[in-house]
Amino acid sequence: MKIIQNPDTEYAEEIKRRLRENNGYCPCSIVKNEDTKCRCKEFRNQVENSKAGECHCGLWIAVD
Repeated sequence: MKIIQNPDTEYAEEIKRRLRENNGYCPCSIVKNEDTKCRCKEFRNQVENSKAGECHCGLWIAVD
């Protein structure tokens, strides 16, 4: 499984800006804990289970 950054650079830069403002926590999550720190636990689990797709905020994409 390969992880790439969203190729839409304008979108990716906006999400990275929001991550910086949110101390590295996913801007899509209300809860701030280690599970929601970018790359969030849910996305890491998705990758470990070899499932392609995006993280919640769409910054990272897992591809086969």
